Amino acid sequence: MPHSRRYTENLTDPLHDSLRALLGDDAVLTAPADTEPFEIDFRKLFRGRALAVVLPREVAQVAAVARWCNEHRIGLVPQGGNTGYCGGATPDESGRQVVVSLRRLDRIRALDAANHSMTVEAGCVLARIQQAADAADRFFPLSLGSQGSCQIGGNLSTNAGGLNVVRYGMTRDLVLGIEAVLADGSVLSGLKSLRKDNTGYDLKSLLIGAEGTLGIITAATLKLWPKMRASATALLGLDSPADALALLGALRSVAGETLSSFELMPRIGIELTARYIEGARDPFAEPHPWYVLCELTASGTEDLDAPLQQTLAAAMEHGGVRDATLANNERVRASFWHLREHIPEAQRRAGPSLKHDISVPVASLPDFIAEASAWVRQHVPEGVLVCYGHAGDGNLHFNINQIGTASGARFLARESEIKHAIHDLVARYHGSISAEHGIGRLKREELQRYASPVALATMRAIKQALDPNGIMNPGKLL
Repeated sequence: MPHSRRYTENLTDPLHDSLRALLGDDAVLTAPADTEPFEIDFRKLFRGRALAVVLPREVAQVAAVARWCNEHRIGLVPQGGNTGYCGGATPDESGRQVVVSLRRLDRIRALDAANHSMTVEAGCVLARIQQAADAADRFFPLSLGSQGSCQIGGNLSTNAGGLNVVRYGMTRDLVLGIEAVLADGSVLSGLKSLRKDNTGYDLKSLLIGAEGTLGIITAATLKLWPKMRASATALLGLDSPADALALLGALRSVAGETLSSFELMPRIGIELTARYIEGARDPFAEPHPWYVLCELTASGTEDLDAPLQQTLAAAMEHGGVRDATLANNERVRASFWHLREHIPEAQRRAGPSLKHDISVPVASLPDFIAEASAWVRQHVPEGVLVCYGHAGDGNLHFNINQIGTASGARFLARESEIKHAIHDLVARYHGSISAEHGIGRLKREELQRYASPVALATMRAIKQALDPNGIMNPGKLL
């Protein structure tokens, strides 16, 4: 085997040399020790082997790599911060795909505070974009648990969701213009900062959420908002998701567009986070079956505590809310969000889990949770349901953790069976099997199972038109 491995590497030397001639020696990684971090996904579900990992410094180099891959019929896999959950940025095992890391394309090209826009390159870390907007007295609303390491190119490619969708929408809704490299190496230059532009097809929306299968997003012009100067945050204890839905309606009626986040958490989520995450604690003296973390924000100096307290007082009077604690300073507010944002990490530390990123119409959340929870109790006795997420927009992370002394391998071996049952139920509720994490490699077959034949045929036609040689992120999404 060692001789065979060396022989294979020698065969690829001319290709490596050709890439180095395009990009320079320091921009082409081929040694296994150097490429390995790029060849395994965040959840360690997929491990591939790349022909090479390239790190271009400018758009022209990305275009050169695309032309080279198209000429040699070699797959091209774009990769950002590699924080995705669905294996969408991982090469396959063939050794015939090039990973294009965008980490060196990390410039903020322009920030126009008067126009409330910012143009950034794909490798910019999300937190840095937020900080740059804040320094200019502006606000960029995309907020994710991985914002300290995820890159905006990956956020765009997966149409990421996050904590503020209820007010600002998905990543697609935060974009004014896109620059992207297509499969033949041509550059689509569409970095306009216009709010209105009806000149033909909306190509930026086609590329956003395409997971690198139609082109590589290299830069984007983003929408900014006035800086948020007022906030009101509360953590609430409730009896049921139905109570949470009633509270959501009441808050929307009173608070209107100032409602920016509305997160639902089960008791087990609080328990796991308090047990496994340093600095996390349950602020209530008594446990509750369900919890809601809600936040109002505004760019003015208006008092947001009053409408929040008014709504909560009415809900407590009618029994919809059992207990409530309001954040009276930034430290307390941060502790509430610490609880919510670390549920995924607490789950990971607790043991093996089966994850489902689904959405249903907001009004259907209580019925879906009740029916799906009953199915899990009946059919997965070796697991405990950890169902939490963005209730304000209908997105649930419907996860099942192994419990007790059950075999982890046997539990994980049931993934396909369990996934189909949950997704069948989601389909019955007219929901989505991928709310905010994309399809990637993980849900590719699921998409074939649930998408309509017309939708799949249309997607394949678009893919064929833009990438006739099938080099762009092969094996992902379709």
